[in-house]
Amino acid sequence: MSTLRGYLSHKRTALLTRRAAPVQGPVPLHAHVTAEGRSGVRRIRIRDFQILSDSGPDFAGYDLGPGSPELQAGVLGSCVTHIFLIKAAELEIPLDSLEVDVRAEYDPRAQRPDEADEASGAEGTGIPVYPQNFRYQVLIDSPAPDEDLARLHAEVERVCPILNLIRHPQDISGSVVRVRDEPSG
Repeated sequence: MSTLRGYLSHKRTALLTRRAAPVQGPVPLHAHVTAEGRSGVRRIRIRDFQILSDSGPDFAGYDLGPGSPELQAGVLGSCVTHIFLIKAAELEIPLDSLEVDVRAEYDPRAQRPDEADEASGAEGTGIPVYPQNFRYQVLIDSPAPDEDLARLHAEVERVCPILNLIRHPQDISGSVVRVRDEPSG
């Protein structure tokens, strides 16, 4: 199984086995993030894994990991790649190589509400405070005909969870819980 085609064969077997198993309800997802003392590095813990997120020196960081907007682009790329693999295995479309390149923009001027938007002259920036203009490019080496690759792409677009989350955002609730009895100060 030293090739991507060999992996897809293995993936198809796992996919068929998983689909034959009884269907379970929603799977809970959990991530826990702590801000590290002196550095402010964010340590993201998911299951038994850890990822560091940091800022560049221009924002009092140490550049020890990607920032949150960069991680979002990476998460989208990872999900699109994985769904391409799943769907290629399911549809029995051979792939010899697969790469996904994700690009987006994030404008830190959005964090400056007192500046005028240079483009429109409006009060405040008028710039979204979130990454935007996401786009991805898939680089595929495959002997499959263009019609099969178009069908594969359409299926990925239809079912990719993170791609669809970005396209169709949902409400997110948040709360603050004091861990000390009295505020310091």
